[in-house]
Amino acid sequence: MRALTTFLSFLLMITTLAPPASAKPAPATQADVVFQRADFPAGTSEGTTAGDDLSFGSAAGTMSYTDALGTKTWEYARWTGPERAIGFPATELIASWTADLPQGSWLQAEARARNTEGLTKWYSLGRWAYAEGDIRRTSVSGQGDADGTVAVDTFVAAAGKQISAYQLRLTLYRTPGSSVTPRVRTSGAMASNVPERKTVPVSPGGGAWGTELNVPRRSQNVHEGHYPEWDGGGEAWCSPTSTTMVLGYWGKWPSAQDTAWVDPSDPNPEVDYAARYTYDHAYQGAGNWPFNTAYAGRYGMDGFVTRLRSLTELELLIKAGVPVITSQSFKKSELPGAGYGTNGHLMVIVGFTATGDVIANDPASPSNDAVRRVYPRADFENVWLRSSSSGGVAYVVHPPGHPLPATTPGLPANW
Repeated sequence: MRALTTFLSFLLMITTLAPPASAKPAPATQADVVFQRADFPAGTSEGTTAGDDLSFGSAAGTMSYTDALGTKTWEYARWTGPERAIGFPATELIASWTADLPQGSWLQAEARARNTEGLTKWYSLGRWAYAEGDIRRTSVSGQGDADGTVAVDTFVAAAGKQISAYQLRLTLYRTPGSSVTPRVRTSGAMASNVPERKTVPVSPGGGAWGTELNVPRRSQNVHEGHYPEWDGGGEAWCSPTSTTMVLGYWGKWPSAQDTAWVDPSDPNPEVDYAARYTYDHAYQGAGNWPFNTAYAGRYGMDGFVTRLRSLTELELLIKAGVPVITSQSFKKSELPGAGYGTNGHLMVIVGFTATGDVIANDPASPSNDAVRRVYPRADFENVWLRSSSSGGVAYVVHPPGHPLPATTPGLPANW
């Protein structure tokens, strides 16, 4: 399970009349969030070829990289995106991507931000590879400075250093002289400012009451003790288990050949496989948010990390046939029907009852049959959206040919 970042700033409440100077401003109730897809032709290329996707064209240079696998030399090509205005003072930024990375290649995603003092340095938001043996897939710790820090996969602005714009930078690496062609199919960034709020009001219906998607059910707990080298075993595999369920819904799972290394007695080898290939060696867990959507990209899927503002918005996706993975934390007493508490947990929202309660495939269940849960709408929305939780973090994974619905009118697009 992944540790949740602490949100550092407040969302300004917009009103038509300014309150008296002595009055306290009304508390904000809704997060500011925007998700912007990378426009590859608009960026600056150093050896990359940009179109609908971004590929390695020619080497712009070489570099030496050292990790636990040793020191190797790589040639690279780089794309730097244009500066993108956010539209509000943001406190966090999360980049995500999907890519085709054959053996002998990998990528690094970086971002820098603009605050009132200018542009920050470049921060690494992840070093990603599918294959093993080239580099160790990893986030990068120890990047903090006066402008902010990176908490696993999230750039968190320092107090008083809210950001107004950002740039993305993607660097593709390959074995020198090889014909391997790493390619980024999609990339983007989510910027947000979640208000400090202990409780969140329940939202109105969004048109999906009575809709339930047929998402396969998988329990992380049936993998307890399996392959402890990847985050201690299955009891910590909520994120890859949730990602596996969504991939199964779209008919995309590893093959029997892919999972031949898994113990034959394992009930669902596709879950072990996902845990192995989402594992972040610095974080020492399989819950890195963008690593999970990037793993979905391994199967040709479009996937990204965003924040949703309400269950009303989430219903738009369910109505369009797209299950959504959500991140939340709660005490045992705060989510009736769960039977446990958690500091951070992922599950799949698959639908809504006829009265608007949440139907979830919750991997923290004793068996696959027990995975389907119904959680009260108000309780679930509160533990998912409040600032002490993830503030509405969600993974959206879908085939490129399956369109997403229109976003909420009048608000910045968050998918």
